[in-house]
Amino acid sequence: MTLPLRRRRSVRIAAIAVLAAATTVLSACSAGGGTTTAADTGTPVKGGTLKLAFWPDNPNLTSIDPFQIYWIETRTVLRNVVDSLTDQDPKTGELVPWLATDWKAEDSNTKFTFDLKQGVTFSDGTPFTADSVKLAFDSDAAEAKAIPGVFGASYISGYEGTKVVDDDTVEVTFAKPNAAFLQATSTTTLGILAASSYAKTAEQRSAGEIIGSGPFTLDSYAPTKGIELSRRTGYDWASKLNAHQGDAYLKHVSVSYVAEDSVRLGQLTSGAIDVDWPRNPFSAPNQQVLTASGDTLEQRSLPGPSYTLYPNVSAGHVLADQVVRQALQKAIDRASYAKTIFGAKYPIVTSLFDTTTPFYSDRSGALGFDLAGATALLDGDGWKVGSDGYRHKGGKTLTIDYPTNATFPGDQLLQDQLKQAGIKLDIRVETAAQWAADRAAGKYDLGVSYLTRADPSVAQSILDTRYATAAVFAQNAASAEQQQKIQSLFDQGRAAESNDARDTAYTALQQYLIDDQSLAFPLFERVQHVGVSSKVHGFRFTSEAFGSFSDIWLAS
Repeated sequence: MTLPLRRRRSVRIAAIAVLAAATTVLSACSAGGGTTTAADTGTPVKGGTLKLAFWPDNPNLTSIDPFQIYWIETRTVLRNVVDSLTDQDPKTGELVPWLATDWKAEDSNTKFTFDLKQGVTFSDGTPFTADSVKLAFDSDAAEAKAIPGVFGASYISGYEGTKVVDDDTVEVTFAKPNAAFLQATSTTTLGILAASSYAKTAEQRSAGEIIGSGPFTLDSYAPTKGIELSRRTGYDWASKLNAHQGDAYLKHVSVSYVAEDSVRLGQLTSGAIDVDWPRNPFSAPNQQVLTASGDTLEQRSLPGPSYTLYPNVSAGHVLADQVVRQALQKAIDRASYAKTIFGAKYPIVTSLFDTTTPFYSDRSGALGFDLAGATALLDGDGWKVGSDGYRHKGGKTLTIDYPTNATFPGDQLLQDQLKQAGIKLDIRVETAAQWAADRAAGKYDLGVSYLTRADPSVAQSILDTRYATAAVFAQNAASAEQQQKIQSLFDQGRAAESNDARDTAYTALQQYLIDDQSLAFPLFERVQHVGVSSKVHGFRFTSEAFGSFSDIWLAS
């Protein structure tokens, strides 16, 4: 089945049945169009080591357990070690067979039957069977109960159990409808591990004791330092989205972590690494450096929430005042931000979700720059401009406390934009440990959060206190009454039995958070940039903008 599209001012993505998927793909600077490769010409060569540099590992959760980790860099690595029941086409959003050859959804999305591929083995030599799927999902459900706020919990919301029908058929049931589950089966989060992996503790899996059925094996995971992968021999069950079947071309993949964007880029242009994988998009000047060196910029919009700032609306915080939140929304010049920081062709953010997210709704009408409107709101709310250019009321300066653990090129620009409205943005750069502690203690007015998944339900891990990976952050992002409304809309989206019903629920969610309550401040569209050496061939993005290494080969 292929995903139908409905176009408005921006692309609205509707899903077929329960196949929630992303389709809008940004054009890359390469001929690959953002989903395929830098320079795919020539005859593939086997061997060699791909040297890849990420930005730093997760300071709060150093883990490589598929069900626990939300760090997109780690999930890119996992995509090449762990296979899933389905795969998702980044161009069409269609779910295609992988470890499952066929499937069907029944009983209002509470029962899913999968026919499984035969002849698949894990890298420890054990066979993949229906028992493997049951063990994986049962273990995931147990982990969701044992670890509060674990990332994968929302993926299996309502999970009741898995029945082994025969060696190659399973039935997965839910106590309540889960319209997002089929798409979840294409993700690394619900990837299937060998039985030996589930015999380990969650802590041991986090430390790297995992066995998958993918084209590479995990040799080592040294948190914050690096990851090493090796080609697996005998791999012969890739999804049809791969350019070739059989063993990967590369012999090894070596991953390092480099904090400074300029250092990483210098390593790429000097030939010290083959792939520069930044967390945030390359700045406009760095894009010029990259392409001038003869290397390629690959890019794809990341499905899920955009780079969005969320308020602390708890008592005593300035953004508990809805008028101040409305003024803040109007004071941000997103068009200028995108152009200044990322270049003239960079897309302007238009919603809570990036445009590659299913059921994305264009909220640009509520996100337009309106300095006059912002100042009028603040004037009416009693905030008067002082001689320092900032607004004051009751002896207090209109200050928004924004702690961060990393500087960003757009910080100064955002400060300058808000100052035009008389708002003082106090950006406090902290250590990762102090930043995490302040977030947990609610010592902030504004905080950033985003996650990646080609389904809007992923935002529950940010905003829904029942599933949030950071419970205090979710609790502070909305009042009790607002939280009830948010949860109700998420529940409607999961329970929906049609695309139209899901669309209605998630459109209402985006309208409520942005238009009605100003509880989310999208700053920029999250576009995954990757700098790829001219000697790298066969690079491909997955639907969630992770990297697929199986088709990559290195020219001599």
